[in-house]
Amino acid sequence: MRTRSVTALLAAVLTALLLVPATPAAAHNSLQEATPARDARLTAAPTQVTLRFLQGLNPSFTTITVSDAGRRKVPTSAPAVDGATGTVTIDEPLGNGTYTVAYRVVSRDGHPVQGSYRFTVADPAAPAPAAPPSTGTDTAAGATASSGPSDAARPEASGPKSGDDGPPVALLAGGAAAGLLVVAGIVLLVARRRARAGSGGVR
Repeated sequence: MRTRSVTALLAAVLTALLLVPATPAAAHNSLQEATPARDARLTAAPTQVTLRFLQGLNPSFTTITVSDAGRRKVPTSAPAVDGATGTVTIDEPLGNGTYTVAYRVVSRDGHPVQGSYRFTVADPAAPAPAAPPSTGTDTAAGATASSGPSDAARPEASGPKSGDDGPPVALLAGGAAAGLLVVAGIVLLVARRRARAGSGGVR
């Protein structure tokens, strides 16, 4: 009985010794702490992003990026690795808005681990974001139309008035009548001269 009990105890201890070292060796790296923290709402823009992981980091396989709400990457330095901590320095001041931190590291067993989280900058002293410029063609067309003269003021738009295409009708009629009177006077004068010439020959 005692032999069986000792054998069972030795087997349990041996099993425990085999299982305990296997647990950390098989564990993947994971994010333990972040500054700024996940879902943090900051009243002042951060100048750095620091991530602390469960295991030590390899600088050659550590990537940390920051992007804005439009998915544009924010300029940062390369990750500075110190043991299990990686830090990037933000090159430009961050404006108000939501930002995403994305990371990719490698576990001790060579397994890549990646993830992301967001934080928000809400500095009450920062100016409000500028409104995007208007790109509507209707607004531009309206501005162009209002800046120029109206159709009524344009000579080509108003067009000639009635009677402007040529001399007035009354003037033409008067000229024709005067011409007829001149012709009639000439015919009458010639006829009188002929009549006088004919009467003188008879005598």
